[in-house]
Amino acid sequence: MAHLLGADGISLRIATRTLLADVSLGLDDGDRVGVVGPNGAGKSTLLRILGGRSEPDAGRVTRVGGSRLGMLDQRDDAGDGATVLDLVHGSADVHEWASDARIRAIHDGMLADLDLDAPVSTLSGGQRRRVALAGLLADDPDVLLLDEPTNHLDVEGVAWLAEHLSEKYGRSGARGALVVVTHDRWFLDAVCTRTWEVRGDGSGAVDGYDGGYAAYILARAERARLAAAAAEKRDNLLRKELAWLHRGAKARSSKPKFRLDAAAALIADEPPPRDPMELTRMATRRLGKDVLDLEDVTVVLPPRTPGEAAENAAPGGAAGRVLFDHVTWRLGPGDRYGVVGVNGSGKTTLLSLLTGRRAPDSGRVRRGKTIEVAQLSQEVRELDEVGHLTAVQVIERERGRIEIDGKELTAAQLTERLGFTRERAYAKVESLSGGERRRLQLLRLLVGEPNVLLLDEPTNDLDTDTLAALEDLLDGWAGTLVVVSHDRYLLERVADRQVALLGDGLVRDLPGGVEEYLALRRGAGAAAGSGGELGGGGVKSGAPVHSQAEIRAARKTISRIERRLETIAEEEAQLHEDMAAQATDFEAVGRLDALLKKLATEKGELEMAWLEAAEVAG
Repeated sequence: MAHLLGADGISLRIATRTLLADVSLGLDDGDRVGVVGPNGAGKSTLLRILGGRSEPDAGRVTRVGGSRLGMLDQRDDAGDGATVLDLVHGSADVHEWASDARIRAIHDGMLADLDLDAPVSTLSGGQRRRVALAGLLADDPDVLLLDEPTNHLDVEGVAWLAEHLSEKYGRSGARGALVVVTHDRWFLDAVCTRTWEVRGDGSGAVDGYDGGYAAYILARAERARLAAAAAEKRDNLLRKELAWLHRGAKARSSKPKFRLDAAAALIADEPPPRDPMELTRMATRRLGKDVLDLEDVTVVLPPRTPGEAAENAAPGGAAGRVLFDHVTWRLGPGDRYGVVGVNGSGKTTLLSLLTGRRAPDSGRVRRGKTIEVAQLSQEVRELDEVGHLTAVQVIERERGRIEIDGKELTAAQLTERLGFTRERAYAKVESLSGGERRRLQLLRLLVGEPNVLLLDEPTNDLDTDTLAALEDLLDGWAGTLVVVSHDRYLLERVADRQVALLGDGLVRDLPGGVEEYLALRRGAGAAAGSGGELGGGGVKSGAPVHSQAEIRAARKTISRIERRLETIAEEEAQLHEDMAAQATDFEAVGRLDALLKKLATEKGELEMAWLEAAEVAG
């Protein structure tokens, strides 16, 4: 494979921080590299250095002569008066690209909802980013550097991009290389075959791993295990050396210098304590039987133009676009829903209905008497009003102390457990990064002990370690949870059920999860007319309908069956050992074999019952 780009011994310091130290990397044809690491570690900086947009303090970046490089930065700059077509194809004539199937596929995947002649200045930030990405893909550079390309893409857009990049760089004999910085772990696994981890621990190191996100996590866990064993060995040596050094003045004065040097080296090599990324599990207020119900709810957006008013006339003569058309959706205690949908389909409006910030145009929203709702918004603008305070002060204003696992913690200790260093915990909120603001607002909400939690794109600005900690928190959270996200990994991890908004006024149940949603979108409405209801109507699905009570009972059945299957496996193993030990006693072997057959029959029956319960539980 041809070599395309190399970084040789690059180093970079910003103020007193070392971001990169003597880093050497290389890219060959067919490479698909994902870049991960904590927020602020230097991932984007590394990408900009590789792309020639920033210069390192030392070292150099070389490119093979004639190779072209394209980069998607986090900043989207567009010329004044430029149109979508200008940014994607420049001055090229239509006939030069319109006949190219690859270009048409890019238009369909990235620009289907945009007017190609529209000025870029009229587009939203997310639309501009899609235009910039489409332009890069159409240009087809030899080295493609992407910084957070999945931001502002919905689940369907992320899936299309992953398939496009995997096809381009993954086929046999592929030319070109890809480097992508992203927190989207599903995307990393779907696209990347190598991973670079920018440590961000002050060492300036970048570690390389084979495989995508899952392989990287496994390899990192093994590295941590080996490091822990080495640290334990070093600590034992350190204790011996220090004990030997402190045996009295007379003994110390006669110690050989090489022993003193050995102890000093051990002490100097002691690593700094890791910043904890443990997220605190909060107690939730008691939930009653009734939580939140949308009953026959209709929401109509006012028309933006007279033409839209005529085209989208709502039932009953109302003019405008119908977001929700007589939807009934019931949320029970402990329900965990993920929400996916096309842009503009009403995902954020759905959350506004649940919080009570917006009333439906018809129908009603029933709220349980004991519910306490908290919502993490996309922009986290709620922190603007406390920008002059420190992170610790913000939490103290909500609640000075909270008891966790029988221990009373202060606001400072809570922020520390959420991954804030002491320096960042006492920094002004207005100076915090996007990821830090999101973590702080989440903690601010949770100390209030809500029992209904609504999360609107919670993964924005969070690194992969923080996302794993967030998922760990949500795994054990006992309240009702609704998550709106394009992060497929998060949805499949924390939500028990998923629903889709397809822009047709309905909330559709997705027994098959995100894959079913993508199939519905590909089917362009062929599967959208399937019948069935969930929770009293309004949620459509082609799958059988089950009540919440039936679903909870099925999950209990699954847990009981899995426990019994584990016991059967242990009993079978013991019987095999007994048979081996009594191999010459034919009568005993016969009895043991009969017991094995009995267990096998029970195991088969349990596995069938498990499958039936799994169908009900979804």
